[in-house]
Amino acid sequence: MTIFWHRRDLRTNDNAGLFAALRKEKEVQPIFIFDKNILNELKSEDQRVLYIYKHIQKIKKQYKEHGSDLLVYYGEPKEIFKQLIAEHKISSVYTNRDYEPYAKTRDEEIAHLLEEQDIKFRTLKDHVIFERNEVVKGDGTPYRVFTPYMKQWKKELSDFHLKTYPTEKYFENLKQSKEASTLISLKEMGFSDEQTQDFPSIEASDKIIKDYENTRDIPAIRGTTRMSLHLRFGTISIRELCQQGRKNEKYFNELIWRDFYQMILDHFPKSADQSFKPQYDNIPWENNEAHLKAWKEGKTGYPIVDAGMRELNATGFMHNRVRMVVASFLTKHLMTDWRLGEAYFAEKLLDYEMASNVGGWQWAASSGVDAQPYFRVFNPTSQHKKFDPNDKYIKKWVPEYGTDKYPDPIVEHKKARQHAIDTYKEALN
Repeated sequence: MTIFWHRRDLRTNDNAGLFAALRKEKEVQPIFIFDKNILNELKSEDQRVLYIYKHIQKIKKQYKEHGSDLLVYYGEPKEIFKQLIAEHKISSVYTNRDYEPYAKTRDEEIAHLLEEQDIKFRTLKDHVIFERNEVVKGDGTPYRVFTPYMKQWKKELSDFHLKTYPTEKYFENLKQSKEASTLISLKEMGFSDEQTQDFPSIEASDKIIKDYENTRDIPAIRGTTRMSLHLRFGTISIRELCQQGRKNEKYFNELIWRDFYQMILDHFPKSADQSFKPQYDNIPWENNEAHLKAWKEGKTGYPIVDAGMRELNATGFMHNRVRMVVASFLTKHLMTDWRLGEAYFAEKLLDYEMASNVGGWQWAASSGVDAQPYFRVFNPTSQHKKFDPNDKYIKKWVPEYGTDKYPDPIVEHKKARQHAIDTYKEALN
């Protein structure tokens, strides 16, 4: 028997690892593991677990239609594989690569366990178009600046890289199952099965992609595709989205940013919780608890910051332009460690992906790869006037704006900006 292990690829179509397993092997048994090491860090109402669960149900049904089944486990992956080895004669295990530090450590342990049992462990590229060493500088070292990376990425790209994997052609090689296995419930794992947040459509809008550069910065309208959640869990294929996204270069470049940040995290795993530029860890963050609380609750007195934080808390989503503003505000105006903001986003964002989130936060804090210079500090009032001039976005999330109930700013922009620049300059010198 061959195992195909679903992880961040919750689909049966255009799946590189599944395609390779089905094409090369017989009796392919798909599995999914609800990983306790990850789930134990989450709150019971976390909607991402529900989102995953719904897609597990969907692909389980798809496998059943072909006489097979998706076996679903709950526990620590290493212990689950020990159980599988004891119960079945396994010749090989296939899966798609993941570039986050925990995932790489987990896969090394699984590979070692399987090797001891003479079981082949094959991993494939599915989550990105180009990974680790496929787009590098002439001397073989990784790019640290996006624009030259993007140019080289486009030079390397051919139709081959965006070609979809026709998994359906080989479904006859799925292991047949006479009766379906029972699926553990969310409640049994300690999670709520109540949906309290909307999940965006899995179809990317051609109209939004076409108009992307004109609408992407306006938070009051639906001007972005909202595909990030689906890319995060692989419920859509990056290859198919790139095929569609090529119609607009600005949108296409955003997908390349995603590859860039995945590559950076893979090469520099310490950047997950350390400044990419080490000297930025010398900054004496103030980490004022009252300021952090006001930021989290959307009560800073800066309307665009507050609207963004309230949107995040209510929906699990925040508009990308606003993400930059709130991150700059926390790290510069409030002199709060970017790691505290990154951790809050990790808790709240439906589309949380470590590589892009860390990349974005370190960009805002000026500590990251190809980051904005430390003396660039977003003016939240100017951002408000430029991108929400009619207060449509603000009024949706901050209905008390313009009344006596709305708080005064917790810091004064000019003073906070100068204080940040002076503090950064002194720490870096």
